[in-house]
Amino acid sequence: MVAPAAQREAVAYLAVAYEMSERRACQVITCCRMTVRYASRRSDDGVLRERMRSMAIERRRFGYRRLHILLRREGFVVNHKRLFRLYREEKLTVRRRGGRKRAMGTRSPMLLPMAPNERWSLDFVSDQLTDGRRLRILCVVDDCSRECLTLTVDTSLSGGRVARELDRIIAERGRPKMIVSDNGTEFTSNAILSWADSSRVGWHYIAPGKPNQNAFVESFNGRLRDELLNETLFTSLAHARAVLQTWRTDYNTQRPHSRIGWLTPAEYARSFTPRRDPALRSTHSSAPITDAPTNATNGKANRPSELNVG
Repeated sequence: MVAPAAQREAVAYLAVAYEMSERRACQVITCCRMTVRYASRRSDDGVLRERMRSMAIERRRFGYRRLHILLRREGFVVNHKRLFRLYREEKLTVRRRGGRKRAMGTRSPMLLPMAPNERWSLDFVSDQLTDGRRLRILCVVDDCSRECLTLTVDTSLSGGRVARELDRIIAERGRPKMIVSDNGTEFTSNAILSWADSSRVGWHYIAPGKPNQNAFVESFNGRLRDELLNETLFTSLAHARAVLQTWRTDYNTQRPHSRIGWLTPAEYARSFTPRRDPALRSTHSSAPITDAPTNATNGKANRPSELNVG
């Protein structure tokens, strides 16, 4: 009997069954009377438990850290240690899925882009409808802000379709400096090669059999499959498009990301302020230009952009 709750139960049993006093019962089980008389002063966590349980049911693959961020957004004042205790008492631990084989060897870290639109990553994810038809999902991720730029789903996606989707994204947010992808037939087609040449976008292909070189979109694919694809049955193509669009919006604007300080990708992208070069004042600007004195040394008047000293 190590736990204080078990000691209190034992003292209560001895007092009822053998009519012992509290002092005598504590001596029998070598328990401190202060432990028996202690009354917990913890606040009622019923509202917090109920909200945490409902969030965990709604987002089945979220652990206590992400639930902590979401609860704090709603105004709950609780630290992570207390939430973890309640999380375990409610038996809400996320069950780990089966592991996979990992290649052994040295790893060199990927260089992280310093601003949005410096590098995008592309990849495909496969799934199927309830009637057995296969689906392909084109995932485009900004490697800096971790934003999901598109989740294009169809039964077949050609290189020309990929180029049109990239044109649509560029029209909305601008052109990237580089795009990273694997060596799939869609990404090595003539349509993509001609698009990259005409759009003046650098296209980098990873080494064959090395998905770790495209780690940003591979990590995103894992979150997509774990949190949505493994939890949802798609009845039609229209249903899949609607659900994927809703999840993409939630991922960009609501889901906290651990690698960017538990901010959402949209919040992290807004933290970047574009730097603009200082505007050069021309001679035809609205600011008045005073007559410059004549330079006695070379006989030339100072230009408006030069500074007179003395």
